[in-house]
Amino acid sequence: MMSSIKYPAGWTSKRLKYLASYNDEVLSENTDDLTEIDYVEISGVSLSGGVEEINRMTFFEAPSRARRKVRSGDILVSTVRTYLRAIAAVDEASDDLIASTGFCVIRPQEQADSPFLGWVAKSEPFISEVVTRSVGVSYPAINASELVTINVPRPPLETQRRIAQFLDEKTARIDGLIEKKRALLDRLAEKRQALITRAVTKGLNPDAPMKPSGIDWLGDIPAHWEVKRFRFIAKLISGSTPTTSVSEYWNGDIPWISPKDMKSDELFTSEDKVTEYAVNDYRLRLHEQDNAVIVIRGMILARKVPVAVAKGRYTINQDMKVIHSKGDVIPAFIQMYLSSIESFLFTLIAEAGHGTKALRTDVLLDIPFLAPPLSEQYFLIDHLANNRKQTDQTIEKISESVSLLKEYRAALITAAVTGQLEVA
Repeated sequence: MMSSIKYPAGWTSKRLKYLASYNDEVLSENTDDLTEIDYVEISGVSLSGGVEEINRMTFFEAPSRARRKVRSGDILVSTVRTYLRAIAAVDEASDDLIASTGFCVIRPQEQADSPFLGWVAKSEPFISEVVTRSVGVSYPAINASELVTINVPRPPLETQRRIAQFLDEKTARIDGLIEKKRALLDRLAEKRQALITRAVTKGLNPDAPMKPSGIDWLGDIPAHWEVKRFRFIAKLISGSTPTTSVSEYWNGDIPWISPKDMKSDELFTSEDKVTEYAVNDYRLRLHEQDNAVIVIRGMILARKVPVAVAKGRYTINQDMKVIHSKGDVIPAFIQMYLSSIESFLFTLIAEAGHGTKALRTDVLLDIPFLAPPLSEQYFLIDHLANNRKQTDQTIEKISESVSLLKEYRAALITAAVTGQLEVA
């Protein structure tokens, strides 16, 4: 915590409210409806990226929480869902910049250097204090009046400026390295997906005779492959959720798969388990062989259509479907094929009410599906698995280096603003 830190000689600590004011200006409720504003929402701010998204809109279009006026040099600290760490120093603000009331807008006074205080707000001790003082489990929040009682370091003004300049330069270099590594990760992911798409729609033999598929978005396919409607390849089997009021249904040894378990294209386990009693009493459908599974309902469909392979004994919830092969196609090929045409699957998503999205399974069953001979499917999957293993190892190494750079960045900020690091 900030109050327990030992600072260098000549440094003091003060409550934030003695170094800055907060929530000084509010957009009037009587503002003309046609007045245009630049609106910043909590989702548009991140700890590493600062203000990443600003939406231009009229006062009439803006949500009722668009009320906090922001000036250059202000610091935005989210007071709701504080675990998101939505904190940003605003170097330059437009005359019309307005933030959500979910932010505490901190305005440094003369005795505090604005850039330095911005770095303090991004330091781990300060963030931890904010999170610790937040109240609520699913929607933790802190009052702005409570937030500004947190003690923060106050070195001499010239030292503040020197630390801020040091962190500006050092973090810019670190951020540049992170950005390059992220760009490399994106290219590797694109390359892997392109290889999968080509393999499951064109095969691996570049000299194989081709034929028109009769489908614009598929183009030519290997001449010996078949094109079938998906309903002739597989059937969809629904899932359900046992009531939580019967404790005997839960904490068993049978994985109960839900969309949150769809973290990769192959599922090995699930965090939630049901009992044999639940399967029998609640009439859950128990699966005891490998199958592809797909998410058919939920907000996750706004950004992806998760398809995976489930193995062993398991059951699924009502927001998913088991794709049970009728014998001509193996589950891994079904998973690969559907993942490769995800952009097309997005066209099958519709609004299901209450902001929820759903995949139209009636249309899904009528999509064209490519069916290579079984022996070729196994060969394709083995080839892709070997390639993916090599690519995944590279991705893992790069991801680890990004994590280490982030940790170093956070440690550097904390050490500098608390005086644990001598800044020339």
